Amino acid sequence: MTLQQVMLFISTLSIAILSPGPAVIAVSQSAFALGRQRTLPYAWGLAVGASLWSVFALLGLTVIFRVLPWTYTVLKVAGGIYLIWVAWKMWKHAPDPLPDPAESHRGLSFWAGIALNLSNPKPALFYSSVLLAIFPAALTVMDKAAIYATALSVELGFYTALAFLMALPWPRRRYYASKFWIDRLAGLAIGLLGLTLILRY
Repeated sequence: MTLQQVMLFISTLSIAILSPGPAVIAVSQSAFALGRQRTLPYAWGLAVGASLWSVFALLGLTVIFRVLPWTYTVLKVAGGIYLIWVAWKMWKHAPDPLPDPAESHRGLSFWAGIALNLSNPKPALFYSSVLLAIFPAALTVMDKAAIYATALSVELGFYTALAFLMALPWPRRRYYASKFWIDRLAGLAIGLLGLTLILRY
């Protein structure tokens, strides 16, 4: 494994991670509503959840998907149902007032972030194809550990930066002015992504 391969992996992952998905929508909505401090654990959970798919790819999960296609279908349907449930909660609670920061310091949990990004098995296929395209077939344990550490670092950097950016005063003021419609649109977007995950083969 060479430095050039690692840099190519970082570049490819950085480009792919910018595409909007349920995790990007969820962490943005959380940062708008709750601010940076209470969103960061959730953002870090999302990062860890996303990076775990690289571990599964390195361990050969996609081989199982190819040999037993029904396992991928089951994961997709379960993940889609979970995303629709998250979307329903966003939609249902859109009319609720914002929590008073003086009364509560709680935000979405680290584990909720992991669960959300593990609800979509498509990143496993992405990681698998990228790893096969960039790295040699024979990877040592240390190579795999380095690849995971790289993936985790990129994911953590992205979700941390997103939480900081969306918690800035200007985006939060815009959110406060239009909370109901932003929450409804975020719920609708995540629900459609969950439905697409279930229906697309």
